[in-house]
Order: sequence, then C-alpha cells, then structure tokens
Amino acid sequence: MTVEAERAAGGSPAGTLHIHALLLFGATTIAGSYVASAAITERMDPGVLNLIRFALAAGAMGLIVGLKYGLCWPGFAALGRYTVLSFPVAAHFWCLFEGLRTTTALNTSTVITIVPGIAAIVAAVLVKERLGWPKIAALGIGLVGALWVIFRGDVDRLLSLSVNLGDGIYLAGCVAMAFFNPLTRLLHRGEPAPISTFWVFATSLIWFLIAANVHIAETDWGGISLSTWGGLVYLALLPTVVTFFAYQYATVRIGPTRVAAYYYITPTLVVLFEAALGHGFPSALTIPGVLIVIVASFFIQRGTPTPASSLRPR
Repeated sequence: MTVEAERAAGGSPAGTLHIHALLLFGATTIAGSYVASAAITERMDPGVLNLIRFALAAGAMGLIVGLKYGLCWPGFAALGRYTVLSFPVAAHFWCLFEGLRTTTALNTSTVITIVPGIAAIVAAVLVKERLGWPKIAALGIGLVGALWVIFRGDVDRLLSLSVNLGDGIYLAGCVAMAFFNPLTRLLHRGEPAPISTFWVFATSLIWFLIAANVHIAETDWGGISLSTWGGLVYLALLPTVVTFFAYQYATVRIGPTRVAAYYYITPTLVVLFEAALGHGFPSALTIPGVLIVIVASFFIQRGTPTPASSLRPR
C-alpha cells in the first residue's frame, strides 16, 4: 500500500491497524529502556555507559545511512549544528543514568512528560510557534501530574521543594531535552532525517567523552558482564535506531499528533514492566500523578501547534 493510500485509510481502524501496532511496539521499547537503564546504571559510570550506547547506535545508523545515501563529510558548519543539537540529547541521557541511581524507572518515565510543556515555551521563543489556550491548559495539568510524582503526592514536600536527588537530576536533563525539537526546527537545513540522526548520534560522543573523562581508563572493560552488554545493545538498537524508523514511518501516514500520543503511555507501560519483573506496583500516592499525566496528555494531543506566519521551512 502506498503512503497516499494509507493516508486515505487514516479514518479506517483496519487501514491503520499495523501502524498503531508498530507505534505500540515503539512505545513498549521506550518503556523497556527505562527499566533496562535502571538495571545497569549502578554497574558503570553514566558517561561511559552512554558512550558505549551511542557508539553502538551511531555505528548501526551509520551502516544504514551508508547503504542508503552514502556517508560523506558534512562540512564544519553542519558539524557545528549537529554538535549543538547533540548537547540536549547527551545531557538528557547522562542525567537519566545518573538520576536512576537514586530514583525509579517509573518516576523518570513520568518526569519526562514535562518535556512537551517546556518545549512549547522554547518553541514559542525560538521559532515563534503559537499554542491555543486549551492546549496550554492541558500542558499545565500535565505538569501538575509530573510534579505529583516528583513530590510523591506530599504537599509539604512540594512547599519545601524537597526533591529526591535522582528526580532533580533527571528533571534537569528533561529541561535540556526540551530544547531538542525546537532547535532541530531552527537548525534543520533540509537534509534527510537518517543523515541528521546519524550525525547527532556521532557528535554526542564528543559530549560523552567529556562526561566520561578519567572514568574511561578506570573502567574494568574485561569485567563488564554479559547482561550489561545485552542491556546496552538493547538500548542502542531498539529505543534509538528501530524506534526512530518506526515513528518516522508512522508520522508520514497518520500524522505527528497521533504518533506523539503514544509517547505518553510510557509511565503505564513501565508500571506493567516492573510488575512483570516482580518489582511490584508503585505506591498508591504515585498513581494519581501518573493518571493525571495520561489524561492531560490525551487532551494535549487533540490539537496541534499553530505556526506563526513568520515560520518558514528551511
């Protein structure tokens, strides 16, 4: 079926069933990445873990790009743009691994849902993107849900700004990640997405080398367990490379809004993963925050941002 035919079938559940199945698979791998990250984060320095992860991801993406487009030097100007774009990504994932040392996979998967709200503010400043009031209200409600999880439903903790160290670290990473999409729109120069993705992965290694520094030499490379390598390969291939292509495939067929809606079921999937692994269910005080995020995010996805007249494709 052609892309045009699949778009025409967008109103038919049967016509897009395989696309939604693909998106559910992608969302599941992302949820699994939080659980996998939590399982291996104590075993190595966060900078070293991410250095390995993104080296594997860049290698896999480079192979794909090389076969389809051919790899060539992008030029110093483009390399500078990719290096800027890779900083939010590197900061986010370093903070994820560091934060998971003192918080949970569920907390991190819920905290990241504040990214759309912050990104909307950044986009309004950088690329003059406008939002309707209903969506702004929904973003605010979603933020309340995320804060509920961060402060564990305790008003006293909120008023005293008593934040779990891991949640605070990952919150900083999420703020950094919120700049990624607006910066992508601002700095994109029309290159195919797989090419830009490869160079973002590749230049992120610069930041992870800085973060890892002396820990690279201190790492017992021969002592890295098989389960740790397995977790890193999973993180490099499924939540990064494979999910990227799944989301790209779906976006051109059913639209970015319907695709983005799957991003917000991550906390629920993490709960199911943790229960299946025998880690139990989260505390009752955490559940309302997760539910608030899911409901708010459903309403967020009902509308799309309205670009300002000054926003032009590059």
